[in-house]
Amino acid sequence: MVMTDERSTQAITDLPDHASLGRVVRDQRKALWVALALIVFGLWFGQYGNWTIAGCIAGGVLIGLANHLHTEYWLLRIITSGSDLTRGQMTRATIVRLVILAVVAIGIAVAFWPAGIWLLFGLGIFRLISFVMTAIPLLKELKNK
Repeated sequence: MVMTDERSTQAITDLPDHASLGRVVRDQRKALWVALALIVFGLWFGQYGNWTIAGCIAGGVLIGLANHLHTEYWLLRIITSGSDLTRGQMTRATIVRLVILAVVAIGIAVAFWPAGIWLLFGLGIFRLISFVMTAIPLLKELKNK
C-alpha cells in the first residue's frame, strides 16, 4: 500500500508551466530577507569608518544571493521542462557554476585586499545560512516519513 502525503501532492500540483525569475523570487522570500538582514548588518560596520569592509561583506552576501537564486532558477527550469538530466550533466553544471562563483569572489577579494577577505566571509555566512534553511525542511520531511 502506497501512502501519499498531502503536502507533497500539493507541491507537485503547484509547479508552474514554465520557469520564471518572478516565481523563484517569490519562492525564496526567506532567503531574500536573510540576505537583506546580513547586508544591513554588514553595512553597520561602515559607521565605524570601515566602509570597505562593510561593502565587501554586503558584496559577499549579494554574490551568495545571486548564486542561490540562479541555482533555484536552474532547478525550476529542469523540473518544469520534464527533462531527465544524468548525474554527470548535473555534476558538470554545478562544478561550472561553483568555479565561476569562486573566480569572481576571489578576484574581488584580491582586488580589495586586505579588506576583501570580508567578501569571502559574507559569501560563506550566507551560503551556510541558506544551506541550513534548505536542510531543516528536508530533515523534517524525512522525519515525517
